[in-house]
Amino acid sequence: MDFKARGIIPPMITPFDDDEKIDCKALKKMTNYLIDAGVHGVFPLGSTGENYGIDFDEKRKVIETVLEAANNRVPVYAGTGAITTKESVRLTEMASKIGGVDALSVITPYFITPNQDELYEHYKSIASSTDLPIILYNNPGRTGVSISLDLILRLSKIDNIVGIKDSSGDMNQAAEIVRRTGSDFSVLSGRDTLIYGFLAYGAHGSVAATANIVPELVVSIYELYQKGEHQASLEAQFRLAPLRMAFSLGSFPVIMKEGLKLRGIDVGNALRPIQPLSVEAREKLKKILDNIN
Repeated sequence: MDFKARGIIPPMITPFDDDEKIDCKALKKMTNYLIDAGVHGVFPLGSTGENYGIDFDEKRKVIETVLEAANNRVPVYAGTGAITTKESVRLTEMASKIGGVDALSVITPYFITPNQDELYEHYKSIASSTDLPIILYNNPGRTGVSISLDLILRLSKIDNIVGIKDSSGDMNQAAEIVRRTGSDFSVLSGRDTLIYGFLAYGAHGSVAATANIVPELVVSIYELYQKGEHQASLEAQFRLAPLRMAFSLGSFPVIMKEGLKLRGIDVGNALRPIQPLSVEAREKLKKILDNIN
């Protein structure tokens, strides 16, 4: 399969109105905001997009809205991972039938803890249900489930499994994935503080949550590196670090929504029970953004 995932791909937040319904107008605005900032793709319905709290029909609406706004300007990656194989396949088939989706991102199951052979069969079933390219999504810190290096290599041999977003933070593993899969398999950093490090090891880009708030800065890390301006790329990475570290100011994923509000883009609140930041935490976030700008 010729598809190559590359560059900075924000896992988009999902805007909600006061009734916690999808705010399509704000979602279109968000899509244009990111593309105008130079991102290399958009990724609705990841964990940052609160996919765990959105029902099937709403997920369809999110994908259709982003596709309409993107209008073929950048690739659209749709998140279709779920706890069970059955639900993941159902979401995958839905996203595939819409038309216009370029690739799918599939997180491991969560809450349950399948072993590596069970994970292989899970991903094999999902891959066989679509002709679209699939990006594995490894985020053991949130799911409690990790895709081992051996399993990644095994899955990479399936024709339409073409890459991985690795949020483990394990640079050892990242380096080995790049070394042992080759250039045809796209390795993407899922840790915003490690974008430069992943690129230095030969990875292909990043799915970076902070790119929702400061897409220009995150894009510059990648673009400067590609131009060979490695010191400038590293300096941009260091500028970004305090924002990623600020995630601890509130419960995930509230920082992305609060940060966007501070930039003048109202995307509503996170789904309850997640609450908005305290006044004190919001002021700390504001100072971080002021320093970045």
